[in-house]
Amino acid sequence: MSEPFILCDGLVKIYKVADLEMVALRELNLTIEKGELVGIVGSSGSGKTTLMNILGGLDRPSAGRVIVDGHDLLRMSDRDMNRYRREKVGFVWQQSARNLVPYLNAIDNVMLPMTLAGITGKGKRKRAEELLDLVGLAERKKHHLPELSGGEQQRVAIAVGLANNPTLLLADEPTGEVDSTTAQTIYNTFHTLTSEMGITTLIVSHDPGIARQVQRVVGIRDGMLASETVRQFRTTETVESPNGDGTEETTTTETHMHFEELVVVDRAGRLHIPAEYLEQFSIKGRATLEVTENGILIRPTTQDRVEVEVAQKQQNQEQGTGGISSLLGRLHLRRPKSN
Repeated sequence: MSEPFILCDGLVKIYKVADLEMVALRELNLTIEKGELVGIVGSSGSGKTTLMNILGGLDRPSAGRVIVDGHDLLRMSDRDMNRYRREKVGFVWQQSARNLVPYLNAIDNVMLPMTLAGITGKGKRKRAEELLDLVGLAERKKHHLPELSGGEQQRVAIAVGLANNPTLLLADEPTGEVDSTTAQTIYNTFHTLTSEMGITTLIVSHDPGIARQVQRVVGIRDGMLASETVRQFRTTETVESPNGDGTEETTTTETHMHFEELVVVDRAGRLHIPAEYLEQFSIKGRATLEVTENGILIRPTTQDRVEVEVAQKQQNQEQGTGGISSLLGRLHLRRPKSN
């Protein structure tokens, strides 16, 4: 069995600030196949941007294994890393200022990375025109940035990211500064890239609706892979008899989009349970496991249950005492003064 296009095995990243160490990634495990369109979500500080920087060759991991298209990023020399970043990876940033040169028109922006890579001749311009046509901007190739809308600028940025013919495209919040209609146009462009060019695309986003736009969504929490949302299509058939006697039947087929969120269990048996679940069932730090016919049941410990029950009783008693005291206090204030 061949290795996946992206393999992260026990990936660790530690940042050192003065005498302090901050763990951004904690033994993260992730596999992505070639040609997949994957969304990466997580709260601020979860580690999703760190992961993208490592996959793009902008940062190096502290430990573990990370392989992209056969390249071992942990063991690469600086020279090989620069070549990898220049030839294998395309970037699309949220801010257009990081993607585009403001005084160049659209096609010159797309040709600039090729010029820096030493590509010359008519083939450079031809490829730039093909990329702009691919993102739907063939007729806007001579326009400068002030003449383009925010969505058009972002699509030019996608074409710039594809200029070096990458096998991996990394997009950081590509729809963060556009409206919903423009965002859909940008997502459609990513769909075209994966279906027609086979480019593996990772989109880092806070967009809650990204699951409808990608093949799957991986959630990162506390530097670890916590969940995975898979999009599935289910087909249902409905048989109807217009006459009611069953002599003439028509079959209607409908396809529905279905999303299933899965909790990720790593090789060590660790999993992330959503905080709201832990709070709902009063699970604090420790829990009991029970094997049932349907799976594994997680329960709060007896001590935790007793502590919660005692705390609730005390709270109820305090509320009751406070209510009586408040009532007596109001009655005392209303007592008429004696002559």
